[in-house]
Amino acid sequence: MTPSKSTLDRLPKALSGPWETHRPRFAATLRAQETLPAKAVTMAVSLDGVMAPRKDGARHAKRTHAVAAGKAPSGPAGYQEVGCATVSYDDRAGNRLLTRRMARMPETHKRTLKSQLTAEVRGALTQQPALRIVKVADGAGDHWTYLGELRPCGEAVLDFSHAVTHLGDARGAAYGEGTPQYQARFATLREVLRDAPAGVDTVLGALYRLRTRSPRRQAIHKALAYFREHRHRMRYGVLRAQNLPIGSGVVEAACKTLVSQRLKRAGMRWRTAGGQAILTLRALCQSDRFDRAWQLLGETYKRSVTLPRKVIALSQHR
Repeated sequence: MTPSKSTLDRLPKALSGPWETHRPRFAATLRAQETLPAKAVTMAVSLDGVMAPRKDGARHAKRTHAVAAGKAPSGPAGYQEVGCATVSYDDRAGNRLLTRRMARMPETHKRTLKSQLTAEVRGALTQQPALRIVKVADGAGDHWTYLGELRPCGEAVLDFSHAVTHLGDARGAAYGEGTPQYQARFATLREVLRDAPAGVDTVLGALYRLRTRSPRRQAIHKALAYFREHRHRMRYGVLRAQNLPIGSGVVEAACKTLVSQRLKRAGMRWRTAGGQAILTLRALCQSDRFDRAWQLLGETYKRSVTLPRKVIALSQHR
């Protein structure tokens, strides 16, 4: 039997209600049932977000407000940021052993997502207190405010690809993207930033020289400020020598497969309840938790039935 479209629309929402009601307890139960890989020595914690279309995103009101303010409407009006988080475990050689994924519909400061991530980290450290913590994210200030407050402190790492992007923007502003002058030095600086123990200092020196050469290029000033702000999070050469992660590819993959591939299909727009129902079930599937979560969820649909003590067969009264 093929389920109807309306049934497929109602079912995830119906399942999501009980799950959200008992979510903290269910999540704690799942963690208690799990055993982390014995070879895990590193726990990488990442936080990110991806824009998704909202049915209640007030896109028309935003465009009207922009026009009234004398501004040209720009950007994906009606889109809001869906939060994604991952906790992944690596062995001593840097091989990934396990990844847990989480996602929440748009919410102020990603409060629920952060509480889930904190509980996940604490649960893992209860099992294996010796795990080395590596916090990886892009340059978003709110992400680093949370990660900075997350205990234990661990190693803070700015995603390497974001750093390279800012470096490329600065080189392109000075010489023109794709020109021989751009290509010759950019590849070298990228390798130095990635592999040298103090590679960020070399890159900062190159950016200072670019600023002297082209003082009016705003992209150079922006890149320089970016590297200065996150300098202490760019110890890529040291981290690579210890087989520690330097990129946020795990959480970016979660943004793509968990959110974008499902919520950003043609013509789709989502309200919070419907979108969260999908994200919750997909996150459980992609974290290898669905079967055990389904058992917990199924218990909420059971009711106790008590039979009366005296039961007389109807056939005796015919």
